[in-house]
Amino acid sequence: MIIAVDFDGTIVEHRYPEIGKEIPFAIATLKKLQAERHLLILWTVREGVLLDNAVEFCRKRGLEFYAINANYPDEPIPSQPTCPCRKLQADLFIDDRNVGKLPDWGAIYEMLHEGWSYRRYLSMLYESDSNSKHKKKSLWRRMWEK
Repeated sequence: MIIAVDFDGTIVEHRYPEIGKEIPFAIATLKKLQAERHLLILWTVREGVLLDNAVEFCRKRGLEFYAINANYPDEPIPSQPTCPCRKLQADLFIDDRNVGKLPDWGAIYEMLHEGWSYRRYLSMLYESDSNSKHKKKSLWRRMWEK
């Protein structure tokens, strides 16, 4: 899949124009998705030095993106954009500004890995909680045991 990922509020806490603290498991989950051959695009409102800082923040943590604010790595960026938006062709967008709120990164990984919608993920979660007498292993334990 091609996955577009927002930066502020998704990979790091909102502190724009500063860079906030990393949201727990964001980088680790994105690196795991890359290891599974998904293409990641950094999709952010940041530009110029602020964008460079975000890219460097991720790079220092071992996360390199397939493309940045573009559909592919060498896509030319117009000097005079005709509109202030960037339209990406992605299979999935991970952004804290979606309807509702950003699920935790464990839930995001499990939904992608299993091909579930958020609604299905929640119903599976609540169903397993009500049907089991024993506490279920955490997603992170299940994910890393595979």
